[in-house]
Amino acid sequence: MSRAATRFRVGRQATRALDFEGLRIEYDARVLEPRLWTAEQSRWAAELIRDAVPGPVLELCSGAGHIGLLAATLAPRPLVCVDADPVACDYLRRNARAADVLVDVRQGPMDEVLGEHERFPVVIADPPWVPTANVSDFPEDPTTAIDGGEDGLRLVRACLDVISRHLLPGGSALLQVGPGGQAERSAALAETYGLATVEVRTYERGAIVRLDRSAPGPAAR
Repeated sequence: MSRAATRFRVGRQATRALDFEGLRIEYDARVLEPRLWTAEQSRWAAELIRDAVPGPVLELCSGAGHIGLLAATLAPRPLVCVDADPVACDYLRRNARAADVLVDVRQGPMDEVLGEHERFPVVIADPPWVPTANVSDFPEDPTTAIDGGEDGLRLVRACLDVISRHLLPGGSALLQVGPGGQAERSAALAETYGLATVEVRTYERGAIVRLDRSAPGPAAR
């Protein structure tokens, strides 16, 4: 657990609280602990939001919501946050209230909880990206929050599919991926979804890929 985190007990779970660039983010052991380096994704997203056309920002695999909430605090916009885990969604709602950010929380599979005609100028995506064989290297993390499938890109592919269908023409998405060449593989995958890789920023723990909508609709596959 980060040295910046504190613990207190709510019900049967010890709830933790972490300072994320000035935001109080609460979570517990059932939810992935926010990584402080991911504030870089929030700041980059805020830069894109300031220049984007009007409309809410979409966050996929949002967890406790820290990345999207910080972005929307730095560059105020309504958020639509999607996560399959009901516990993470509960914490997201709590954290959004504390941050005074308007959030529409969608709990469920990302390809089912968005309306067919919903479009967003900016998308933030934080999918699990640890290859299944390496999940045991992180015993403190909930398996479902980090398991990215055999090659670590199973949820990355799901995010790319959703981004391709819901990103406005001229819009941008920031996709968080892991080390070990995942950024390059994700960029290649993105091309098959009609998305152009504009920039990749690499950090000690992972990478962030900027994808722009390069066509008026999803690529035919």
